Amino acid sequence: MMNIKDGEHTATIYKLIKDGQHKDAIHILSNQLQKHMKSRAALSLLGYCYYHVQDFTNAAECYEQLAQLHPEEEEYKLYHAQALYKACAYPEATKATFMLDDGKSHTKMVKLQAAIKYGEEDYSAARSLVDQLPQDDQDYNYNMGCLLYQNMEYEEACKKFTSAMQVLGYHPALSYNIALCYYSLKNYPQALKYIAEIIERGISEHPELSVGMTTEGIEVRSVGNTLVLHETALIEAFNLKAAIEYQLKNLEAAQEALTDMPPRSEEELDPVTLHNQALMNMDTKPSEGFKKLAFLLQQIPFPPVTFGNLLLLYCKYKYFDLAADVLAENADLTYKFLSPYLYEFLDAMLTCQTAPEEAFRKLDEMNAKLTEQLRKLAKQVQDARLARDDDAQKKAVQDYDLMMEKYIPVLMAQAKIYWNRDNYQMVEKIFHKSVEVCNDHDTWKLNVAHVLFMQENKYKEAIGFYEPIVKKHYDNILNVSAVVLANLCVSYIMTSQNEEAEELMRKIEKEEEQISYDDPDKKVFHLCIVNLVIGTLYCAKGNYEFGMSCVIKSLEPYNKKLGTDTWFYAKRCFLSLLENMAKHMIMLRDAVVQECIQFLEHCESYGREVPAIIELPLEERIHVGKNTVTYEARLLKALFCEVIGWNQ
Repeated sequence: MMNIKDGEHTATIYKLIKDGQHKDAIHILSNQLQKHMKSRAALSLLGYCYYHVQDFTNAAECYEQLAQLHPEEEEYKLYHAQALYKACAYPEATKATFMLDDGKSHTKMVKLQAAIKYGEEDYSAARSLVDQLPQDDQDYNYNMGCLLYQNMEYEEACKKFTSAMQVLGYHPALSYNIALCYYSLKNYPQALKYIAEIIERGISEHPELSVGMTTEGIEVRSVGNTLVLHETALIEAFNLKAAIEYQLKNLEAAQEALTDMPPRSEEELDPVTLHNQALMNMDTKPSEGFKKLAFLLQQIPFPPVTFGNLLLLYCKYKYFDLAADVLAENADLTYKFLSPYLYEFLDAMLTCQTAPEEAFRKLDEMNAKLTEQLRKLAKQVQDARLARDDDAQKKAVQDYDLMMEKYIPVLMAQAKIYWNRDNYQMVEKIFHKSVEVCNDHDTWKLNVAHVLFMQENKYKEAIGFYEPIVKKHYDNILNVSAVVLANLCVSYIMTSQNEEAEELMRKIEKEEEQISYDDPDKKVFHLCIVNLVIGTLYCAKGNYEFGMSCVIKSLEPYNKKLGTDTWFYAKRCFLSLLENMAKHMIMLRDAVVQECIQFLEHCESYGREVPAIIELPLEERIHVGKNTVTYEARLLKALFCEVIGWNQ
């Protein structure tokens, strides 16, 4: 290896740096420093390269050595303090700022100290330092905007960022901050407008960052965490876009936003991206999601919502013991990252596992407080409408909607306590008490429909709630849950409205045929599940011959209709049939028995790649050969043959 002072070798390093290949430059420089430990040029270039690949800890070490070797150079001290700040080593960074010469670097020192206090979340101290800056300083509005944002003064913060943009010109980070303010104000169209500009500029100015190529299925190498990537604000913009789409319940668009961002390897991902990947892919990759969130909780810093989201997801997947353990092990995080509402809700959910009556009482107290707040907000909406104050009305409606988002989970948690006990009359009473504030809420109406349906003597009333949900999406009926469609069909049949049930099923069939025409390989299960539920109903009423016939026909053709969910409904009917046959409570004609065995043989043939059950993400894995429809179909066939043998 040639000496660092060699002209040809130095030119190579500078070319690598110019081409953005800082990692390669780091490799060469590190080797050189093993020979020339005190080389100022090598240390300076190495610190510069480390800073550009966002390795701030190593950058700080380089600049610390340079500051010690050349105390007369003020820039090295400043770079050392900046690198420590970027590495989140705030106490060390503060100490390093005291080494700066007040006369030469006073303004830079104050700005850096303010940034450090901001990073430490000591916003009052940061404000005091920012106030020391002259108001005509180009960064004053930028810094004030950040402080106002943290104080939840989003509109004022937005004004400051806009003023800063007018002084500094277009800057991706400023544009992102403006988008963030609009996001916090729930003004998603305006936020998306600024995000789109960041992305468009990033694509046109930096094609080397490979935006969108991963989504298109093109394999590209990681672009790394370079300073260029950081300055484009592309990662932040895509994460914010994903958050907006997620809030709007556009899950596919949210996932696409995450894959559109410049590609990086998993170990290079920032905490926000890692959190969003975990959250937005939880339905398809829950095991990975839990691992990522648990990992983030051990990092400093981590996105503030990580703690609450991990606890809520543990509760959603019924890992209540894990949620309790995380709460107990991180008591210091409880007051910092959980709102009083969220803490009370989680406490009630965990209490429900050991003392459901006590949990119901806690939820009832929360319900009462939230109901009172909803009444006050409803009055504010009405007053603003009467006063014809559009701005006040808009804000009151937003506040009411946010409060409703808190109220519904509490109400549903209360209802679930009695739902789990099959006490549907009590669930209906709970919903009836909430009719004053919830009668227009879709989740409330859907759950009222379910509880009426489950009582088996209120099908007519259930229709009254199911029908508006279905009619709302009648032109795109497959957007409605298959269970809702199935329950409505059953309700029609049970109230002698067979024509309405048949019409609804024809509508579903027509849409499924269109999908099969557009995408022949796509599996669609709506009509299949409707028929399965109808078949289950007849089996439950003792008419197994007709019921099993419905079940068997519903899964044809097997290559398109056999799935984990459809198999779940089908095998329940078979198990019920086998139980009654074993007890000699029913007898089947030979033709029906043969039809059942043939059906199971078809499932055995087509079910090799179909999971029999969806495994819980954190449970021990079932043997891969046993968690298939093929395996379970063979078991059912063997049981069938055994039961037939007993009956003979």
